[in-house]
Amino acid sequence: MSTRTRQQSRSILSKCAAILTLAAFIQPSGAQNPEMQQRVQEIKQSQAANKQMLAHYTWQETQTISIKGDVKKTSNYLVRVGPDGQQQKQEIDPQPAAQPSGGRMKQHIVAKKKEEFEDYAQQIGALAKQYAHLDPEMLQQAVQKGNISLQPGGEGIVTLVITSLLKPNDSVTLTFSRQDKAVQALQIASYLNEPSDAVKINIQYAKIPNGPNHPANILVNGVSKQLTVNIQNSNYQMAG
Repeated sequence: MSTRTRQQSRSILSKCAAILTLAAFIQPSGAQNPEMQQRVQEIKQSQAANKQMLAHYTWQETQTISIKGDVKKTSNYLVRVGPDGQQQKQEIDPQPAAQPSGGRMKQHIVAKKKEEFEDYAQQIGALAKQYAHLDPEMLQQAVQKGNISLQPGGEGIVTLVITSLLKPNDSVTLTFSRQDKAVQALQIASYLNEPSDAVKINIQYAKIPNGPNHPANILVNGVSKQLTVNIQNSNYQMAG
């Protein structure tokens, strides 16, 4: 064997060794990671059980809309889960709309602005609820796509970071208590139609006594319009 051939052989062997060494440090993808699969399965089971139990409850939702910190509207709703599994809302004691002052043109402008911010608030609120009531199968799809990672957490706490869950390049940080078998919180960076229309969402969960785990507070921030929607759920009752 010539000197040149021996050098080429040593070079190839060195490269192979480097590749094998690197492979030893690469963590398996979510779809191949047994611990990841187990944690996601626990969350999926929790979400499915919560959905079943929630169908037997009614509760009150208080929604507050603010622009630049100034409260514009507060509404109260009675909420229940309909036969189709979707939430149905009925407004409680709706407040009469205040009549805008000024001439007809000013009244028209004020009414149009109010309609616009209420429509925007409804859109970002609906987006937040899509994240709040996670479809268990969406979590599984995130695992299969490799869009989910398991982060170090405290004792009995699981933290998952998920990307592109509902929308391309969104980000969801999910905190789950294995002891309580319940999601504790979600931190979400998302958007409406365009990434430039950023929406930040903070969801805190609480367990209903002898009942399901459910969002206690949903804080939604429409960044571009400096508009926030604060949704609080309370007064849970077994449905008749």
